[in-house]
Amino acid sequence: MSKVNYPRRQVIRFALKGLVHTAFWALTDLEIEGQDRVPEQGPMIIAGNHFSYADSVAMIRLAPPRIEFFAGSNPAFTPAWAEFLPKLWGVFYVRRGSVSREALRSAESVLSQGGLFGIFPEGGAWAEMLRPARPGAAYLAARTGAPVLPVAFTGFRDIFPLRLRNQAKVKIKVGTPIGPFHTTGRGRERREQLDEIGEKIMRGIAGLLPDELQGKYSSDPEVRKAAREVADYPWKDADWDEV
Repeated sequence: MSKVNYPRRQVIRFALKGLVHTAFWALTDLEIEGQDRVPEQGPMIIAGNHFSYADSVAMIRLAPPRIEFFAGSNPAFTPAWAEFLPKLWGVFYVRRGSVSREALRSAESVLSQGGLFGIFPEGGAWAEMLRPARPGAAYLAARTGAPVLPVAFTGFRDIFPLRLRNQAKVKIKVGTPIGPFHTTGRGRERREQLDEIGEKIMRGIAGLLPDELQGKYSSDPEVRKAAREVADYPWKDADWDEV
């Protein structure tokens, strides 16, 4: 396991969190439901939907400065100016379409020390409704036994372009913890178990979203049909049996 000295970068993170707090106050009409459910320490995995690159900033706004999280090393939908915050925060970078073993081991180390870890199970923000989970969140939950706290982020696509006289209405809704989860099989059996865990995590998130954003979990057949069109992961699949 890659040992991480946790917590990290506390001074700069307190400063960045203050900056993020001020930005949300000035630029958005923010509502947070269930803030008291976010713990100051873990082990806990905080898992949210990913419709916008601003979701990761919202995760910083929600959680204590000690939270760690992943970010894509090849951000396909993030403007260049928005990449500085993850770098300053000190995220663990993962390469989409591959198994980033070093980053996963670092996440395990954080959770083993009673840490908080934020993750977006969909693996990228390329659609406006919920999509199936990639294996990473389920793998991390099963490996560590840490419970998962589902969170829903809505409205964050509407922040930009900025409208100072008409602030974007954004909302963060926090659910109740689910898990812990474990796997017992190997090979295909293990992958099926990870898929089942991922499904439970996504259902936890879906229950916090409006019906029209729930993707395949929606009660509306038209939404479920649209969800099938955006369900495919746009990067090469990775072999999780070797992790």
